[in-house]
Amino acid sequence: MKTDDFDYYLPEELIAQSPLKNRDHSKLLILDRKTGNIIHERFDNIINYLDENDVLVLNNTKVIPARLIGIKEETNAVIEVLMLKELENNIWECLCKPAKRVKLGTIINFSDELKLECVYEGEDGIRRFKFIYKGILLEILDKLGEMPLPPYIHEKLEDKSRYQTVYAKKDGSAAAPTAGLHFTKELLKKIKDKGIEIEEITLHVGLGTFRPVNVEDVTNHKMHSEYYEMDKKTADNLNKAKKDGKRIISIGTTTTRTLETIMNLYNEFKECSGWTDIFIYPGYKFKAIDSLITNFHLPKSTLIMLVSAFAGKNNIMNAYNDAVKNKYRFFSFGDSMFIK
Repeated sequence: MKTDDFDYYLPEELIAQSPLKNRDHSKLLILDRKTGNIIHERFDNIINYLDENDVLVLNNTKVIPARLIGIKEETNAVIEVLMLKELENNIWECLCKPAKRVKLGTIINFSDELKLECVYEGEDGIRRFKFIYKGILLEILDKLGEMPLPPYIHEKLEDKSRYQTVYAKKDGSAAAPTAGLHFTKELLKKIKDKGIEIEEITLHVGLGTFRPVNVEDVTNHKMHSEYYEMDKKTADNLNKAKKDGKRIISIGTTTTRTLETIMNLYNEFKECSGWTDIFIYPGYKFKAIDSLITNFHLPKSTLIMLVSAFAGKNNIMNAYNDAVKNKYRFFSFGDSMFIK
């Protein structure tokens, strides 16, 4: 299976540079994965395609201002650091640029309150740093850090909250779980009022989700691990939903990867936490989810491979081509797809 098999044509002007004024007014492409049929809708009308036999599962992770610009001690070189995940107390795995200037023992200064010491050199720009700071780290990041927008977004984000879901609560992500950006509190209330259950898991989005695939053969790609957790209430409710034959609808690829990881480990949903490097591509047999709400993903990415595994590659490529023809907006601030 070749990485190039997951390429598609996308005009640059369809890459969304900023969020819509109203989150839930994005376009919604509804794809029937059994028939390949496509319906075009507006996102807030998704409620018409849901009923009390459905359970929505969302990822409640919160993006931290994880992009830091600092100065290397001794040389005064400017270093960009993207915080990916906390490995242990105050030791973070990060992505550095330019990484060649950051060696073991390198100190990077950001302010009187924060400096980083390199304690491990990895490959492909990965470094581990000891965070040395005065005060509360998240408060320091709020002052010094920037929201880690993807490199294809060139416009400045005026409102930081627009790169968070309305239900974000657990700090730790280096990128937003973007399928959830379309939901408003009002829409979620309408969904609940219709008798539809909503459950939460956490997966802190890191390099595993957005690292490009740089190998020719898909099966040779190695995912970086990301932290996830599920509480007892969610596990019990999802097990009951499965038993009752309800439709489990995953909001986003990060939620999907978490649910599938847990189901693969335990053959049921279970209160647990850990690190997942699950890589889902065509041929994978889904055990946890029945439907998926997702955005339109980058060509040749692990995310388009995941949705191709779920809906069938031909269905996905047809849907993407149809979305291009209908001038959908793509990627993080773009439009949405409901695969049922």
